Amino acid sequence: MWPRIGDLRALALGTPGELRTTLNTLVLADVKTATAGRLAEYAEEGEELEHVGERLALVDDNDMLVGVVEITGVEVVRFADVPWDFARAEGEGDRSIEEWRAGHATYWARLGTPVDDDTSIVCLRLRLVSGGEGGVASGDLST
Repeated sequence: MWPRIGDLRALALGTPGELRTTLNTLVLADVKTATAGRLAEYAEEGEELEHVGERLALVDDNDMLVGVVEITGVEVVRFADVPWDFARAEGEGDRSIEEWRAGHATYWARLGTPVDDDTSIVCLRLRLVSGGEGGVASGDLST
């Protein structure tokens, strides 16, 4: 199970350290409005897919709340079929879908979970609800 903050499931982007800090900063700046994960990870963790309208607690390396996001879209596609408009919405600076695929394949391989063209990928679209400069008010934690 993924950590919870109040009634919200945690969204821990990337791996702890510089990568997570960078990805969180992109979300808090409203640059990163999408994120991708392996469908198999949900089964491994005993988690259900997110649903449109669900709010998630964006967390740092210590599972501390840094923001709240709302899911605006959920789609499961083959790794080879992730569309460029989704990859671009991840906001990580990829210049093409090929660059996005290569970077994500390298990332997952480094974690010991290599992907191929047929690997099922969960494509989440999200919007920032609260966080960043204004902080997160306790009232923002309800779903």
